[in-house]
Amino acid sequence: MPRVLIIDDDRDLLNVCAVGLHALGHEVWTTVTGSDGLAEAAIRAPDVIVLDLGLPDMDGMDVCKRVRTWSDVPIVVLSADGTEDRKVGALDGGADDYMTKPFGMRELNARLRVALRHHAAVAEEDQAELDLGSLHLDLVHCEATLEGRVLDLTAKEFEFLAFLARHAGKVCTRRMILEGVWGSGYAGEMQYLKVYAYRIRRKLSDEGGHILQSDPSVGYRLMPPGP
Repeated sequence: MPRVLIIDDDRDLLNVCAVGLHALGHEVWTTVTGSDGLAEAAIRAPDVIVLDLGLPDMDGMDVCKRVRTWSDVPIVVLSADGTEDRKVGALDGGADDYMTKPFGMRELNARLRVALRHHAAVAEEDQAELDLGSLHLDLVHCEATLEGRVLDLTAKEFEFLAFLARHAGKVCTRRMILEGVWGSGYAGEMQYLKVYAYRIRRKLSDEGGHILQSDPSVGYRLMPPGP
């Protein structure tokens, strides 16, 4: 039973989420302040945290940053502010996903499942190989195959694909990708990503962008190719 900690000062929302997620098989704890949320996160060691940004005692991003100093627990951020800057700031600040209020219980549950899968994949990051559906990555020999077919990737294309594979299902911001693949000095070179994403899609036969997905103005997400 996945353990979920929800930190939000909207008590009605807390009650709805607690009842709904419990019915879907989660164990749920709730708090209404950031300070209590930090204490519960330390004591309970939840599997995933749902975090509102508009808390009464501190900004939700401060809670996120403090949790990140000692835990890599998945954090799904909630906010009534759906602006691009707020979303990118949350993802760059350590959140794993961002949901805009209002939202449905099925969507929240789906986001939690993705966050938990991503966390499990990151825990295996030190492995020599990664499997994402029919996509296989050999991290030692920098070789990728799709349905058994070797992909003719350049070294940087492989690094880009491997970075997204390590964060499968999660939107990676452009800055995250540039710094993770090219280095901190390339954080402003946004044009690189469009070029490399185009090349990788062609080699994946993914012209429709179903595997390597774009999140407009934010970044990219890699989804498992079927079957």
